[in-house]
Amino acid sequence: MEKTAYNSFDEMPMFLSVSAVAKLLGISVSSGYELMHEKGFPSIKIGGRIVVPRDKLKAWLEARTAQ
Repeated sequence: MEKTAYNSFDEMPMFLSVSAVAKLLGISVSSGYELMHEKGFPSIKIGGRIVVPRDKLKAWLEARTAQ
C-alpha cells in the first residue's frame, strides 16, 4: 500500500507514480500525464508504467524555482 503522507521529500519512494507526482504538485492526474510527456521532464518508462525518480524530480523542481 502506498503511503500518502510524508514528513520529508527523502521519505518518498525512489520512484513516484503519476498520481503521486500530481498530488505532490497539486495538479490533476491528467495534467500529470501531460507533464510526464514534456521534453526535459525526468520520467522513465518501466514496463507499462511511467514513473519519476524522486531525486530527479527534486532537481527538476529546484532548477525551475525562482531564487
